Amino acid sequence: MAAIVAEQPGAIAVVEGIERLTYAELYSQAGSLAAMLAVSGVGAGDRVAVMLVNGVDAIRAVVAILRLGAVLVAIGARSRAPELDYICADCTPSAIIYEPEFTEVIGGAPAVPSARFDVTAAAWRTAIARGDVPPTIASVDEEDMFAILYTSGTTGQPKGAMLTHLGAIHSCLHWRDAFGLGDDERTLVCVPWSHVSGLCGVVMPFLYLGGTLVMLPNFKRRAALELAARERITHALMVPAMYGLCLLEADLANFDLKCWRIAAYGGAPMPEPTITRFAGAFPWLAMCNAYGATETTSPATIMPPGEGTERLASIGRVVRCGDIRVMDDHGREVPVGTDGELWIAGPMVVPGYWRNPEATAAAFVGGYWKSGDIGSIDAEGYVRIADRKKDMIIRGGFKVYPAEVESVLAGLDGVIEAAVVGRNDDMLGEAVVAFVTAEDGRLTADCVHAWCEERLSDYKVPRDIVIEADALPRNANGKIQKADLRERATALFGITA
Repeated sequence: MAAIVAEQPGAIAVVEGIERLTYAELYSQAGSLAAMLAVSGVGAGDRVAVMLVNGVDAIRAVVAILRLGAVLVAIGARSRAPELDYICADCTPSAIIYEPEFTEVIGGAPAVPSARFDVTAAAWRTAIARGDVPPTIASVDEEDMFAILYTSGTTGQPKGAMLTHLGAIHSCLHWRDAFGLGDDERTLVCVPWSHVSGLCGVVMPFLYLGGTLVMLPNFKRRAALELAARERITHALMVPAMYGLCLLEADLANFDLKCWRIAAYGGAPMPEPTITRFAGAFPWLAMCNAYGATETTSPATIMPPGEGTERLASIGRVVRCGDIRVMDDHGREVPVGTDGELWIAGPMVVPGYWRNPEATAAAFVGGYWKSGDIGSIDAEGYVRIADRKKDMIIRGGFKVYPAEVESVLAGLDGVIEAAVVGRNDDMLGEAVVAFVTAEDGRLTADCVHAWCEERLSDYKVPRDIVIEADALPRNANGKIQKADLRERATALFGITA
C-alpha cells in the first residue's frame, strides 16, 4: 500500500455514501489508528477482533491491524453473543473494534477483551484526525498469520482457519490474473467483508491493485443496482441468491451498467437459470463462477471470462499454483470425469486450524485439504461440483445431489430460493424434501412437483415440498442451515436420516 500511495495518492480507495477516501488518506488514518492500538498494548502477532458492517471504518481497521503486524480476527455482523464469546475464548484477542449496534452482543460475551474501541467514539475519531505514525515493526514472514477466520460451524463448533500473508497475496494474484484486473477497477462490496469471499475475494485484491472499493452496508437489490450504476462499477463478487434477487426487478435491463464487465459468483451453487437470465439482461457481462473456502483463502478455481455461459455446469479451472485431486473414500485418486471428494493443495491453502491439532489432522492430509465437496475434473481441466459430501442423499441406492434439484427449482417462476435435504425413508433409505421460498404465494406443492417431474429422474423428484414466504434459515456466514431444515423435515414428515 505504501507503494500505491507513493504512485497515486489521490486515487479513491473507498467509497461509502458521500464519504470518499483517497489512498493517501486511508494510509494516514489507518496509521493513526495503528498508533492508538499500539498504545493500548497491541503488538505484532496479537489478535485483534473486528465487528463492523461493510463500510469505510472496516477498511481503516483492517489496514491499521496489518500495519502493526497484528492478526485480524474478523467477526460477522450477524454473530450472536455465544458465537462471539466462543471465538474470543478460543483466540484470545488483545482488543476488539466495533460499532454501537453490537454493544449488546459484546456485553453478553464474557470472553471479549477489555480493550474495546467504538468507531463512533471521540477517541477513535480524534485518532483518525491526529496523524500519528505507528511504530516500526519487524518484517513479517510470508508464513506468518494474516488473519484468523472462523468457519461457519454447520457441524460442531467453528474452527479458526489460520490465513497466512502468503495465502492472501496469492488470492490477490489469482483474481488479478484470472480477470485481467488493473488499478482502474471499481468493485461493489456487497458480500460481508468479514467473510473470506469479502476479505480475500474483494477487499484485499482491490487494495493490492489500487482499485476502488464501493461499500454497500446491507444488500438490498434495488439499492445495490442503483449504486452499481451510479458508481460505474466494473466488477462485483456476489453470492447466487443476490443475482436471483436482482432478477426480481422488472426493469433490471434498464439499469445503466455498461461499465460492469466482471460478474463473479461463488459461495453456493449458482442455478443455471439464474446465470442465463442475468446474462440475458446484460449480454456484455462476463459471468464467472469461482469456488473456494475459508481454508483456501478464497479461490481454488475461477472460470475464465467469457466461458461462464458456455460451461454452466463448471466452477472453472484450478488457479495458478493450485492443485485439486478427486479422491474416493479410501484416499485414492479416481479416473478423469469420475465423482469423488475434492482435495485441494497450493500456497493459498491454510496450514491448519488455530490451536486445534485434532481438526487439523482430520482435514489436512499430505499437504491437501479435504474439502468435503463431491465433484469431478474433466479432460480439459474444468472442475464440476456435485454437492457437499454430507448433504448427498441416497434414495434406493441412487445418489441425489441437492444442488441439482435446487437448480431445477430455481428455474420455476416465482421461486426466490430453494433448499433440498434428505429424511429417513424406511423403504428406500432416504426421501427428498424441498423447502421453497415463493415470491407471491401463488405456487403450490403440486405445481412444484409437476415442474420437477418434467425435468428430473423420478428418484430425484422431491417427495415432500414445503412452500413458505419467509427466507430460509442462514447462519452468521450467510449459508443456508440445512441441519435446521433436516430437523424441520423430521417434525413435518418423519425421522431425518
